[in-house]
Amino acid sequence: MAKKEQELTVEERLKALYQLQKILSEVDRIKTLRGDLPLEVQDLEDTIQGLQTRLGNFNEQIAALKEDITRQEAARNEAIALIDKYTKDQDNVRNNREYDYLTKEIEYQHLNIELAEKKINEAARKIEFIGTEIEGAKEQLLDHEHVLEEKKSELNEIVSETKQSEEKLREQAKRIENKIDDRLLTAFKRIRKNARNGLGVVYVQRNACGGCFNRIPPQRQMEIKMRKKIIVCEYCGRILVDPALAGVSDADAKNS
Repeated sequence: MAKKEQELTVEERLKALYQLQKILSEVDRIKTLRGDLPLEVQDLEDTIQGLQTRLGNFNEQIAALKEDITRQEAARNEAIALIDKYTKDQDNVRNNREYDYLTKEIEYQHLNIELAEKKINEAARKIEFIGTEIEGAKEQLLDHEHVLEEKKSELNEIVSETKQSEEKLREQAKRIENKIDDRLLTAFKRIRKNARNGLGVVYVQRNACGGCFNRIPPQRQMEIKMRKKIIVCEYCGRILVDPALAGVSDADAKNS
């Protein structure tokens, strides 16, 4: 960091910062062209993933219900077989006690059949309901996939048009950043991040800050023109430079 500070005077550092600001503003403009498309694409991808997970869960539920139906059908068939057996055994009983016992067993197996059929019907209704949910989720999935394809195509077109320009700008910005001392660069990036329009360095316009447009006292403007130290706006914290350093005439600065 000390080496960087020795290489540049305050005026050179201000010029470098302003040049860096212009480059990064152009990068911001390119990002603006993309608008909310990257976020929209990400949201759609997340939604699609959620729908796919939901469909997977539905299929697992249906598989479990079908297994339950198979178990209940086996229990019902077993009960039917036992009823058939007990009914035949009633023809060979030796006393009323044995007959009554078999009658109770037959009644019990009828209850088992009723219970099994009830569970089968409940599972079938659940499968039917889940099937409706699956159809709805599939429709949503198809709609979102279609929209995602369009958004991605639109985004890729914009990116392909601006990628080369953005890469060149970022390379230029990197070269300038390497000239600026780390502390000043960090401060500049922090100011830029907090500024709504991304401006961390502005020139004086109409005797006011070019960022927040609050008036700058004449003495302060004189100090800015001298370029002997880094001066920030006392209202918004942006780094201030004089119009001449920014390549703007006094007349243009007064009229801008």
